[in-house]
Amino acid sequence: MSAASAVLLLANPRGGANRWAAFFLACAAVGGLEGTLREAGLPRIADAAVYVNQTWTPYGILAFSLTHAEKWPKRRRTRALLQAALLIPAAATLAVTPLEPAIRVDFGLLLCWVGPYYAASCWVLLRALLTEADPRRRRGRLLTTLIIVPTVLAALAFINVARAIEPDFDFFAYISVFVIYSLAMALLCVFMYGFLGVKLRLERDPLDATMEAVSSGTTMLNHTIKNEIGKISLSTLNLGHRLPDADDEARQHLAIISQSSAHLLDMVTRIHGRTKAIVLREQPHALEAVVRDCLARCADELEARGIAVSFGVLERPVLTLDAVHVREAVGNLIANAAEAMERGGRLRLTLEGNKRHVLLTVADDGPGIPKELQRRVLEPFFSTKSRTDNYGLGLSYAYNVMLLSGGTLAVSSEPGRGARVTLAFPRKKQLRKE
Repeated sequence: MSAASAVLLLANPRGGANRWAAFFLACAAVGGLEGTLREAGLPRIADAAVYVNQTWTPYGILAFSLTHAEKWPKRRRTRALLQAALLIPAAATLAVTPLEPAIRVDFGLLLCWVGPYYAASCWVLLRALLTEADPRRRRGRLLTTLIIVPTVLAALAFINVARAIEPDFDFFAYISVFVIYSLAMALLCVFMYGFLGVKLRLERDPLDATMEAVSSGTTMLNHTIKNEIGKISLSTLNLGHRLPDADDEARQHLAIISQSSAHLLDMVTRIHGRTKAIVLREQPHALEAVVRDCLARCADELEARGIAVSFGVLERPVLTLDAVHVREAVGNLIANAAEAMERGGRLRLTLEGNKRHVLLTVADDGPGIPKELQRRVLEPFFSTKSRTDNYGLGLSYAYNVMLLSGGTLAVSSEPGRGARVTLAFPRKKQLRKE
């Protein structure tokens, strides 16, 4: 456990969940030293190790669960006070524990507060899993729940409850099975999916890495093509002056070269504009106004396609955001939906929210996205459309904007029943409700 604690801490030392996970794993590992310390003739230190293991571990697990589920108060001072308050039972246990001739923890008294701590930890993790809407985050919460909850419940049953009834109960044979399960499960998840950021440190998120590579590649390509087209344009101009006036066919070929070069430059510039590194300039904006502006700009095209539009506004938040990039991202979603409904249909936008996010959903009545392609729709240059002027960058650009804004983008679809794209803006960006 001490090794796992070190790995989690080194993987992401600034992550609150990682720090608390490292803390409770270290406290749990201290309990395993009891037998070794007694054999070494250090009974007092062994007793202290039991106290740390039995009191600080449940505190650490509860703190980890609240951090992982994002349930701590947002204000730093309030959060610090709550963290200190949760330590009171551990301090009270030490205050009533006899220190002479040896430290003897009262497991009956310990169960009175450790039981609720463990039960609350499991409930917080399960609740976060059941209420998570983002598929990517839901998988992470599911893995965390599967790794931690069974072992926490086993510790509560075989250590705290059993030792409250029988202080000399040998729990090791029982709890070791669950500890091995959790460690094996965590190791498997680290290699397959990533757990608490460990995989992200060893192997970057493929989508983010792809976006960075595309941005870098198109920057170099754009620069190179501009230089080469400059040479072609100059040579074409010089060659045109030297041609006889009567050589119309040659001049037509030169015109084709010039037009093709300009088209190539325009295409690469447009691609670069969608993939270059985004710098946000965030200011307070009413999200509803930003969306209505997008709809107004697309109104003529939507009407020409025979698409009816509805915009359900259940709340009107003012958020700190970059209106230019958000407007462009929403415009991409509307354009994608319009292209999907070739024979007309209904475009439905909804602005609502929950405790943690402001949700903007764009839904269409198009053919939907085949199940086997849904995982790829955020990849740069991937498109379900066959149009030659579609570069497959609309959704990846919108994803990048939301990622930098601290939010998420989720795509859901059922073949034959349209597609839904949901932009989730964090509540912490909200200034007020109108």
